[in-house]
Amino acid sequence: MQVPRRFLPSISALRALEALSRLGSASAAAEELALTQGAVSRQIQSLERQLGTTLVQRDRKKLHLSPEAEIYAGEVRQALNMIAQSTLRVQSAPLAGTLNLAILPAFGMRWLMPRLPEFSRHHPDVTINMTTRLQPFNFASEPFDAALHFGKAEWPGTQSLLLKHEQLLPVCAPELLPQTVPVDPVDILRMPLLHIQTRPEAWQDWFKSKGIKPQVQELGGTMYDQFSTITQAALHGLGVALMPDYLVEQDLATGRLVALQSQATETGGAYYLVWPDAKSRDPALQKFCDWLRGQAQPEDPLPR
Repeated sequence: MQVPRRFLPSISALRALEALSRLGSASAAAEELALTQGAVSRQIQSLERQLGTTLVQRDRKKLHLSPEAEIYAGEVRQALNMIAQSTLRVQSAPLAGTLNLAILPAFGMRWLMPRLPEFSRHHPDVTINMTTRLQPFNFASEPFDAALHFGKAEWPGTQSLLLKHEQLLPVCAPELLPQTVPVDPVDILRMPLLHIQTRPEAWQDWFKSKGIKPQVQELGGTMYDQFSTITQAALHGLGVALMPDYLVEQDLATGRLVALQSQATETGGAYYLVWPDAKSRDPALQKFCDWLRGQAQPEDPLPR
């Protein structure tokens, strides 16, 4: 679809508006853009004529953006950032491909990172840039081609690839362990519990899966913001942590942690690679997805 010219202002005019909004004065905007104050003012006037609306209030030769113009400038800033990121990607790998990937810190480091050397051997022409993200974000406002996502495949306007179902194990330091293992869930309920912010109902759901409906006061304990910190708390004997099995494999093998149950319990959530519909034909992303399918867990693993 061809966009009408009146909806596509010049980059120079948009840069002037964005700089004025961010820096607060025409003189500062002019200095950053290597223009005169008069040139900045003319760019803004040209933009106002094209849009058919007033963007600035002029008071004693000072320019102040209207509240509506500030919102518009913020949206323009996001668009300019995306243009800059895309330009940088083309310049850094014009004949190959670059994939900007948002990752979950723990899953990205412990599950994806050990597998990436194989991808690099098969696809040395693809560069993967990674940025950690714990909180949800919008593909439209951040320059990511794809993301590692935990939950359910219900992200509107996207496609997804299942990577791994999450399976949880209660673990603790050996000094907290009772005489025998596995430990009855009722006994685990009496032990100090460690919680993580990204899974606030994990313990409650786990006990329900074992046929126990604990009272809220029985689920007290300390809260941690990341798996790396809750792992350290468990290693130092502060309590029992309910951990994804892939995160504690090494600590269990070395005896630094002990599993209080013999089998991991599968949860309702899973890890996915998610990408916006608009990126589905990106060559670098297609190569990455094709390779990841060979690393991913089956859609309906048996036994569950």
